Amino acid sequence: MARSLSRKPRSEGAAPHLALIDRYVLRMTAWPMLGCLGVTVTSLLLERTLRLLDLLSQSNSRFGSVLELTANLLPHYLGLALPVAFFVALFIVITKLDDGSEIEAFLASGVPLTRLAAPYVALGLVLMSISLVVFGYLQPYSRYAYRAVLHAAVNAGWDGRLHGGAFVSDGDNIMTADSASLEGRRLQHVFIRRATPGGGEEVLTARSAQLSPQPDGKTVTLVLQNGARLSENRSGDFDSLRFDTFTMQTNVADAAALLRSRGGDERELTLTELAIRAGSPMPVIPRETLLAELYGRLARSVVLPFLPLIALPLGLAAKRRRRTAGLLLAGALLLGFQHGLQFGQGLAETGRVSPEIGVGAPFFLFTGFCLWMFAGSRRRPGETPIGRFVQALGDSIERLQALLRPRKAAAS
Repeated sequence: MARSLSRKPRSEGAAPHLALIDRYVLRMTAWPMLGCLGVTVTSLLLERTLRLLDLLSQSNSRFGSVLELTANLLPHYLGLALPVAFFVALFIVITKLDDGSEIEAFLASGVPLTRLAAPYVALGLVLMSISLVVFGYLQPYSRYAYRAVLHAAVNAGWDGRLHGGAFVSDGDNIMTADSASLEGRRLQHVFIRRATPGGGEEVLTARSAQLSPQPDGKTVTLVLQNGARLSENRSGDFDSLRFDTFTMQTNVADAAALLRSRGGDERELTLTELAIRAGSPMPVIPRETLLAELYGRLARSVVLPFLPLIALPLGLAAKRRRRTAGLLLAGALLLGFQHGLQFGQGLAETGRVSPEIGVGAPFFLFTGFCLWMFAGSRRRPGETPIGRFVQALGDSIERLQALLRPRKAAAS
């Protein structure tokens, strides 16, 4: 490819060759980015799904609710994983090109580093548009939909089954069992605390119990075996009873409370709604909070076209034996940028700094650092202060590995 670029003058047929470069590097970037994006989003969703299953273990339609909740979490995790997947794909492709000396061939053929970065910046602009749609419009609606589904599932009531170690709570009434059968009907070592009609309360314990739902679907009969009952009336008198069999009934489900309308949280507002409310004379949510959320979302999206400007120098500096150091430095930079935005938003929401400074400072520091790194790499690719830092970091990692290797050999 390098020889074909050098055969003709740059004025003759330059566009087809440049388009070929674009197709070549973008095709190499697409699959690593999609793979990293899929793995990251899937792992985050799986971890959250397990927590939701545990939370909704006693809900009537827990599996259907978990599927809806997981689907509503997709825009949130997609927005978080997009810059990470883009940067990791860029780092992988650039190191692969550098290993095959293709970047050196491009530079020797008269293709500057700026031209090599152009397709990546263009891809970053496309991803920025996608991120603006995700952060600005999909995520606010999906966040409220998630809360609505979770609210409905949590308040859906009890379906007449009880799993071992789980709690069924209904106001002042609590029921739990140490173990249960697979269908949740036969219980072992049961504990029940409930309010009595006279204003007192009672506690029941039993060695075993049997749950039987009634045909009306509104109540369930609980037959307790070999237990004790301790009750307290309103005047403070206690009454205890030991029994071989005790039968009681309880409700299966209760009415759910109404969920507030969308917009009570600034994270549920779209970019347009944030701008409109921030410009109103007396917004319900503080203006500093609205502006901090608006600028924070814009910063997380607009930063994507700048990532190639830092990935190229790091990829060129991270030779075969320096990739771990390059990835560690890249991860620290991205993590510092994200935490800097969160810290700035927090300061802006409390009124300690203006939203422009709280969000703008970490954004302009990071993007300025990207431009400085890329400008230095244009003159001497790979021979920059950050390249020397990556080399020193890689040497330190190698020395640490050399020190640990004899200890592992002696231990084995």
